[in-house]
Amino acid sequence: MQNIVLAGATGGIGRAIADRLLREEGIRVWGLCRAPEDEKAWQADHDGRLTLGRWDATSPDQFGNRLADLLPDDLEVSGLIYAAGLLHGEGLKPEKRLEDLDMASLNHAFTVNALAYPMLVQALLPWLRHGESKRLMAISAKVGSLEDNRVGGWYAYRASKAALNMFVRNLAIEMPRRSKKVCCVAVHPGTTRTALSAPFEQSLAQLQVHDTDDTANNLVKIFLALTEKDNGRFINWDGTDLPW
Repeated sequence: MQNIVLAGATGGIGRAIADRLLREEGIRVWGLCRAPEDEKAWQADHDGRLTLGRWDATSPDQFGNRLADLLPDDLEVSGLIYAAGLLHGEGLKPEKRLEDLDMASLNHAFTVNALAYPMLVQALLPWLRHGESKRLMAISAKVGSLEDNRVGGWYAYRASKAALNMFVRNLAIEMPRRSKKVCCVAVHPGTTRTALSAPFEQSLAQLQVHDTDDTANNLVKIFLALTEKDNGRFINWDGTDLPW
């Protein structure tokens, strides 16, 4: 049985990834979300193969305690998908110019989009030490690519995703020292029709937009095919490489 930890399990993409993973035989999903008590029916639909635990990306100091409450001590975790992230919300929206920058918004974006990821991997270490073939996949964004940035704007989102990419590269160097078969990658999911993209419907008409099920299919296909040879890649939704 493969045990996959999924952070952001009840978000638009996260929920679709969970459902797609659970269509595979031999996979159990341990989902992290803010309100697991609201998802009892969803858990019941999957005959014990979906277990949700309380987790909040804005409280990294609590990650260890939350995982200890959720994961059995002897569990062997074979993979992590980090699907938590934010672009806009209360007091936060993509910046169009320098004057729009706000320290509280920057801190919030960096905590959820970047800082929480390595802290979650750190908290997971006791469950990653067993066995081999570990896959760690962080859902990043193409706008986090330094080379691809030609229009500017979106300071907090771009910079926090670029920071996430650097954390992935660091982990790609360190984690293989702990286990021979480890793969750490960042993946761009493609523009997806979710609550995150909803305020930008007019702009989406000019882009290739995926439904959440299509995005989940693409991401799970990439995730399940990962080997140690893919370690350190920044992967587009179609399996091609993106520039850092």
